[in-house]
Amino acid sequence: MVRGAYRLSEGALVNALAQSRAIRRMSLPAATLGAEARLFLREEELDAALELFMLAEAALRASADDALEGEPMGLGRGHYRAAFLMKRRPGLGVQELARLTGLSKQAASRALRDLEDAGYVVRDTTEMDARRRPASLTSAGEAFEARVSERLRNHLARAYRGGGLDAVAGARRILAALAGVKMGSRVTGGGNMS
Repeated sequence: MVRGAYRLSEGALVNALAQSRAIRRMSLPAATLGAEARLFLREEELDAALELFMLAEAALRASADDALEGEPMGLGRGHYRAAFLMKRRPGLGVQELARLTGLSKQAASRALRDLEDAGYVVRDTTEMDARRRPASLTSAGEAFEARVSERLRNHLARAYRGGGLDAVAGARRILAALAGVKMGSRVTGGGNMS
């Protein structure tokens, strides 16, 4: 085997990327993965992929920042992420928002409170425990989410068109594998999990 080459299954890619620099050789039985059972990746290829993910993340953040410019009360990307997730998962509460976004519970609570103060979110007041109160978008919140999402969807659509139709499913599988347990079974569209 070539020095620096690693055998990774599609599912093991996430685990390998999450480990420290000591990435080791991994594989799963061919019967469980079909024709793509073995994927050989060298450190340089993984580093190139990490670089592309970082650059793509920076480009999407810049698009989001452009779309958020001029929003009232200084609402930012964290507020948009909360609004987007509430659109996708109605009834989201602070704890679930914190889990999905990686925000602390305090930061997730602050984001929801800011959105509520802006008139973008309403929370169910029948639940006594504020951490468990389900939140939902108001019509103004839906418009806020739609403004920012439209810019990001256009950015992604250009990238998908550039990658070609065959690349879309593979890109979604890789992103879903990277999202891991945060995704649960919540990938929709294009014949993917839902």
